[in-house]
Amino acid sequence: MSKKDVLEDCVRASLERYFEDLGDSEPHDMWDMVMRCVERPVLEVALERSGGNQSRASEMLGITRNTLRKKLQAHNLQP
Repeated sequence: MSKKDVLEDCVRASLERYFEDLGDSEPHDMWDMVMRCVERPVLEVALERSGGNQSRASEMLGITRNTLRKKLQAHNLQP
């Protein structure tokens, strides 16, 4: 099993729990909800792993440093 499979399994299990918790209610804005829940910890881990170096973190994430800065600001994260 690859690391990607483990991550996908975790996301799938979390979504299944989400739907169980919803019961008969209809889900709304799932895409935005999942992106908000995933993006912040991904940014935090990348910054931790890069020692707070935004250039290294952006390379790790495959995004530009400017995009990283915008995302950090949107999540109120300080490097």
